[in-house]
Amino acid sequence: MSTRRLRSEDYNDYSSTDVTPEGSPPGGMNGFAHPESYQRFGETNGTTWYQTLIHLLKGNIGTGLLGLPLAVKNAGILLGPVSLLVMGVVAVHCMGILVKCAHHFCYRFQKQFVDYGGAVMYGLESTPSTWLRTHAIWGRRVVGLFLIITQLGFCCVYFVFLADNLKQVISTANGTTNDCSSNRTVAMTPTMDSRLYMLSLLPFVVLLTFIQNLKVLSVFSMLANVAMLGSLIVIYQYIVRDIPDPSDLPLAAAWKTYPLFFGTAIFAFEGIGVVLPLENKMKNPQQFPVILYVGMTIVTILYISLSVLGYLRFGANIQASITLNLPNCWLYQAVKLLFSFGIFFTYAVQFYVPAEIVIPPLIARVSEHWGWLVNLLLRVALVGVTCVLAILIPRLDIVISLVGSMSSSALALIFPPLLEIATFYAEGMHPLVIAKDIAISLFGFVGFVVGTYEALVELAAPPAAVVNATIAMV
Repeated sequence: MSTRRLRSEDYNDYSSTDVTPEGSPPGGMNGFAHPESYQRFGETNGTTWYQTLIHLLKGNIGTGLLGLPLAVKNAGILLGPVSLLVMGVVAVHCMGILVKCAHHFCYRFQKQFVDYGGAVMYGLESTPSTWLRTHAIWGRRVVGLFLIITQLGFCCVYFVFLADNLKQVISTANGTTNDCSSNRTVAMTPTMDSRLYMLSLLPFVVLLTFIQNLKVLSVFSMLANVAMLGSLIVIYQYIVRDIPDPSDLPLAAAWKTYPLFFGTAIFAFEGIGVVLPLENKMKNPQQFPVILYVGMTIVTILYISLSVLGYLRFGANIQASITLNLPNCWLYQAVKLLFSFGIFFTYAVQFYVPAEIVIPPLIARVSEHWGWLVNLLLRVALVGVTCVLAILIPRLDIVISLVGSMSSSALALIFPPLLEIATFYAEGMHPLVIAKDIAISLFGFVGFVVGTYEALVELAAPPAAVVNATIAMV
């Protein structure tokens, strides 16, 4: 697959029987265009609805899911799940806004595809403000920067997650048995530092990112989804048993830890960066709105149930990833390895977006003869950057919260509502819609500032004492 596929400037052959260059798409402000009137042509060899759903689930179900029980601890057993539901509804609504605005500009400018940055740029060009119209190109650049930071941040978290789980499996291998029912204290075998595990994984991750075709990646995504689904079933059946009395768990945690919850929660809804690329690659893009809402409903239910049950089961002892709380027997060690297998292939899906932003303009500066080599070298460099950053900040919970607060909040909560105002304000918007969009953006901005600050404070604080000699298995 050409690395130029996501650049909207390449699609000049768009045509539609239901559009004028200056017109709005059917449906306008009321939501997605009706499927029958949405005439954007898909790719003949594009992904099917099933493959797209797999990618959408794969792009949202990852390490953020496993960190949500700790996030609920930071919010409270009542406030946490309620906040997760609200944030899920808002995040999915913002995904819908983004797709709606992209469709609007596809109709208006007769383009085959408009990416996130392009939608923001065209939105700024549609505003009454002369200054914003003049500097509209900065909309594309800012979104591109945040997309790169967010998606590469996810990739950093994957390195830390893989290293932590592999280290725990290997360090307790000598004491691992077939008995998963007893409470035991297991002596740990000395093993490498987690940062060395990250370096060991680097060559394999690099080779994975050389796969540049979404249809090929969908095969690996399906295998990863099966592995992660099997792991989640085993995790669920363990955490629903022997749940202790929850009366000691606070309904609402201290306000100081809530920003850490915000960062982890918004990190979990990590799929907004892949929404438009997935829609672009569909054989029948008219089906995407249904896929988006069905897929994200499944994701939100999964998030709330696992986070609540995990916190109820482990209480104050919950770790940065719930897999680290599982017993030391071969069944649950296999669960950690299976989920790590799934996260490994998720790296390629998340890496796809920043690679498509960074690499094409750089390849355009060299001759076609050297393009393939520059492409591979840039991929190696980007993967190396994520590995180095993971080594520098090897605390999984803090990395998740920092990435979520600093970049995910901007892409998922701040930009889409402002884009809707910029896109449709000149055509007339109901005051309640404007108020709703401003409220969502302000919520995202407050979370951005406070969450980032608290994560940096936690990162700068001395690490808590960790007992390395033993692990108390529950």
